[in-house]
Amino acid sequence: MNATDRTPADLLRSALAADPGRPLVTFYDDATGERVELSVATFANWVAKTSNLLQGDLAAAPGDRVALLLPAHWQTAVWLLACASVGVVADIGGDPSTADVVVSGPDALEAARACSGERVALALRPLGGRFPQTPDGFVDYAVEVPSQGDRFVPFAPVDPEEPALIVAGREFSGAEVVERARAEGTGDRVLSGLPYDTWDGLNAGLYGPLANGGSLVLCRHLERLSEEAIAQRIESERVTATRR
Repeated sequence: MNATDRTPADLLRSALAADPGRPLVTFYDDATGERVELSVATFANWVAKTSNLLQGDLAAAPGDRVALLLPAHWQTAVWLLACASVGVVADIGGDPSTADVVVSGPDALEAARACSGERVALALRPLGGRFPQTPDGFVDYAVEVPSQGDRFVPFAPVDPEEPALIVAGREFSGAEVVERARAEGTGDRVLSGLPYDTWDGLNAGLYGPLANGGSLVLCRHLERLSEEAIAQRIESERVTATRR
């Protein structure tokens, strides 16, 4: 990766320039049977569209805080990179009542209603499907994001020294995320079953592989699989490192 990268968004741009067609994120939901594979280019396109939604329709600006009430999921990974692209702080599991924007999965909608700012709901359905009926007081991400632009340019340059991430009560700047991901991550093809509510989970399940030229097999509800089934997945996906 590029040694001059200072923010997570920089890491994605470098990955896109190096090899846009290679797999970056392969996602499994072992409660639904869903499998989604996203190349660097496809993932980056989702990030660009989400960044445009965040900066444009939701009027988020650098320094704003976005509470992400979401599980380890490929769409959560997209939101983390979109926040980094705009320059807002991604607060994993943060208090929606003090957030400027809240982004919620279907299991956290009631808590998310405490946000007085913009509210976005993710159905987390296979193939990025929408809610059968948009939850009251929210915009449906799956409805709003497809029409957004495929190219994103921030209104203001993102300062790598400003806060970019809050997880488990710890605040990180963009530069700290990049530095730690490079040092603690790996260029392997990593299978991660860890949740996104700790730095270790985020590093194994997104930042580490992105910072080191690796790729990711992100598994939700991995505990539902037998050890034999997990071993088969490791073999079929050519996994070279696991974090569970």
